[in-house]
Amino acid sequence: MADLESGNRGLDGLRVLSLESRQASQMAKLIENHGGIAVSASSMREVPLKENIEALQFAEALFSGKFDLVIFMTGVGTRILFGAVETQYPRQKLVEALSRVPVIVRGPKPAAVMREFAVPVAITVPEPNTWRDILQSLDQQADRFPLQGKRVAIQEYGIPNRELTREMEARGAAVTPVAVYQWALPEDTTPLRKAVGEIVERKIDVILVTSATQIHHLMQIASQDGLADAIRRGLEGAVVASIGPVTSEALREFGIAPNLEPAHPKMGQLVHETAEKAKGILRQKRGQC
Repeated sequence: MADLESGNRGLDGLRVLSLESRQASQMAKLIENHGGIAVSASSMREVPLKENIEALQFAEALFSGKFDLVIFMTGVGTRILFGAVETQYPRQKLVEALSRVPVIVRGPKPAAVMREFAVPVAITVPEPNTWRDILQSLDQQADRFPLQGKRVAIQEYGIPNRELTREMEARGAAVTPVAVYQWALPEDTTPLRKAVGEIVERKIDVILVTSATQIHHLMQIASQDGLADAIRRGLEGAVVASIGPVTSEALREFGIAPNLEPAHPKMGQLVHETAEKAKGILRQKRGQC
């Protein structure tokens, strides 16, 4: 167990678990810059659908004028959707079709893709970019973008957002999900299984969770090994740092209480604020003075 009084930097002496995959090295460097001992366990890999049937069906329906509103959830998913459509149609045809309907983007990443492809954006959903913020943005502009009787396409971001679909349908919309990629466990789950064991053995002082899928996959591995309850007990003595509300909601679904969220849902901000607060939270949790 870490010495909570030693060191000048916030994470000095603490073993900090990151579940990052694509940005694993960047996260490890941030942890080490704050004095922490980085423990990396890739928890997910992005898998384009082998046959982009839904993306092509979306494009054909869009070209036929069958959508009144389109919502893009992620930058990566937007690029994959464009790439899939371009296997059959010129990009400009998709750009022109999207320019004829209101386009809603969930935050800066899909917004940047739309700027690059010269697609006008009607609404950029503000931080923290949750499905509730999408609804709030639409509700605030209901006079311009009413949902009653409208046909809405939603680019999904790995897992279906059933809450968003349900709430939009309750407002009278007909929703078509467009799944363009999905998340899978890493091909080598050994580091993730090792991380589960270290949490159970209380060798992890801090866990940084930057997406809901990360915690889904961690708990999937734990459940396979019969350690789901042990994971929850192990994290009772650790700092659980969540990137934002969507991730915190996923943690709570598994009975894990997040201890902090950063002021802005950015990786650097998450590590910085965790470094400031971690030892105080650990002293409180572990009953140390």
